[in-house]
Amino acid sequence: MNLDALADSVLARCDVLAGCSEEPGRLTRRFLTPPFRQVHEHVSRWMAAAGLHVRLDAAGNLRGRAPGREPDAPLFVVGSHLDTVPDAGRYDGVLGVLLGVAAAEALSGRRFPRALEVIAFSEEEGARFGAPYLGSLAACGRLGADLLARRDAGGVTVAEAIRAYGLDVADLPAAAYTPGAVAGYLEAHIEQGPVLDSLGLPLGVVPAILGQTRAWVRFAGHAGHAGAQPMHLRRDALAAAAALVTAVEHRARTTPGLRATVGSLTVWPGATNVVPGQARVSLDVRHADDAVRARAVADLLAFARSAASERGLGVEVEPGLEQPAVACDPRLTARLAAALEDRGHRPEPVPSGAGHDAVVMAGLCPVAMLFLRSPGGVSHHPDESVRREDVRAALDVMICFLQDELAR
Repeated sequence: MNLDALADSVLARCDVLAGCSEEPGRLTRRFLTPPFRQVHEHVSRWMAAAGLHVRLDAAGNLRGRAPGREPDAPLFVVGSHLDTVPDAGRYDGVLGVLLGVAAAEALSGRRFPRALEVIAFSEEEGARFGAPYLGSLAACGRLGADLLARRDAGGVTVAEAIRAYGLDVADLPAAAYTPGAVAGYLEAHIEQGPVLDSLGLPLGVVPAILGQTRAWVRFAGHAGHAGAQPMHLRRDALAAAAALVTAVEHRARTTPGLRATVGSLTVWPGATNVVPGQARVSLDVRHADDAVRARAVADLLAFARSAASERGLGVEVEPGLEQPAVACDPRLTARLAAALEDRGHRPEPVPSGAGHDAVVMAGLCPVAMLFLRSPGGVSHHPDESVRREDVRAALDVMICFLQDELAR
């Protein structure tokens, strides 16, 4: 087993897949769009070369399996996703898939008590249909009629996209893992943040994936002439929105582990000499403890109502995403930390602020996640990068971890 050669092959394969895009000059690859055919051809070939038996399920998930010693051997799954956001980097999702393939190649020729499956999920980002995790939901038997009926910007439903790719929606039940058959799931992923880079560490262990609340707050006042309206008579919607933005930052800075963001602010009518009559503010709040997150959201929304009342404004809250926190499995996480220590690395705990397929898989089986350093904390951007030595280290750790898990 040559770890250097395997790491080089992983990076070279990431480069190949970065060329499979819907748009010339930038990487965009949404659920079952034409570039997926090229991606499936490449990854199928690499899986087969690693000794895996390859199949494509009805949701477009590509799966490569190394059987266990017995036909009904418990299954351990390694995976991530193949889709991207628009104008993406080349490592988010894809790197985890290709690390799984390389680890399977390193272990090929050995038959373990447990079977190994590397799964390349067809969709995680939600970029085409506005709903994430379509691939892992299908693998967990949770891709329901409501999601199949969702439409993209062109009016195509999820079900129609599946059929257009040459797959059969009627076969979706066969895409789901048998309940109780999966012993565990490991996902390797770039951190997408700056923590490991700031610590000078190549790898980290994810103890939990933060829960998320997303909402919109709309303030409604009255527009008026900026010169003619006295300050005490104004109903300035933007002033309330600005107060909320400051409150969001203050709450996150003073609550350990809380991440709270206003990422979008829209103002009407948006003229320099007009007092804003309306303002719409996005709110994104995340924490590993759902109770802490819920208290923060409730307090911030109460603040918004108070800020509106002080200024004579109306206020409406538009609910968005509500996703509970997901704790990674304690035993698997401890085993992953032990594998890092065994290979000479400090097992730094780094909670994930982003969602991953592990969120869905945690409803099916125990999950663990390995983070790789993101230089500069850059992700969802063409400048996204990884270091060759970190890829090599991740492979070393994954092989050590999988040898132990597959032998159980």
